[in-house]
Amino acid sequence: MRKLVNKLVSRYKSEEYIIDVHVPSGYLMKTFLRRIIMLLRGYFRFGRFKLTCFVGRGVRIRCRRSIRFGNGFTINDGCIIDGLSYEGLVFGENVNIGVRTIIEGTGSLKHLGKGLITGNNIGIGPYSHIGCAGGVVIGDDTIMGNFVTIHPENHLFSDNLKPIRLQGVEHTGIKIGSNCWIGAKSMILDGAEIGDGCVIAGGSVVLKGIYETDSVYAGNPARFVRPRTGVKM
Repeated sequence: MRKLVNKLVSRYKSEEYIIDVHVPSGYLMKTFLRRIIMLLRGYFRFGRFKLTCFVGRGVRIRCRRSIRFGNGFTINDGCIIDGLSYEGLVFGENVNIGVRTIIEGTGSLKHLGKGLITGNNIGIGPYSHIGCAGGVVIGDDTIMGNFVTIHPENHLFSDNLKPIRLQGVEHTGIKIGSNCWIGAKSMILDGAEIGDGCVIAGGSVVLKGIYETDSVYAGNPARFVRPRTGVKM
């Protein structure tokens, strides 16, 4: 069983995948069956039989016609995915969305959001929140920890005589490069451009600006710590 699963998953992911020998056979069997059920649920929810999509329990999908994805798209239990936006939500291959994550194409019906584009082999940690009002782009092989929040939108607030909620918003958009690691509980705000190969330490607040490639950033606000090469976090 273990060898068969290793072979199937490796072929599916186009990279070597070997399950730890300490994983009990019973656990492995239950996981395999759960994935089969998620696959069937994905077929019924999206009706795209030429693509593999795994959908967990309690998933809510809105405006599904605006959601596109490649093979190996996984939406885990309790997620909310709302595709309403000008450009929709576009997910690459082997994208995994963690438990109870929320992805919203639009924050308000007054102004449709721009949308989201991800590359391949993306991992979004559980309980994360991605707003897409101003547009979000995420490069290949980027992974995120738990409770990561992405906000490509800012409220205007300069008029002291008018409630902030009535002053409107502005959008610049957010870009996250390829091969990045966004640590747990990080917050990425509108106008941030994170270069390829960056590490954002857990709990950081990434403000508007350009963050150089292959660098480690940490803090509130996030500041350059050191080059990534040869550094252990």
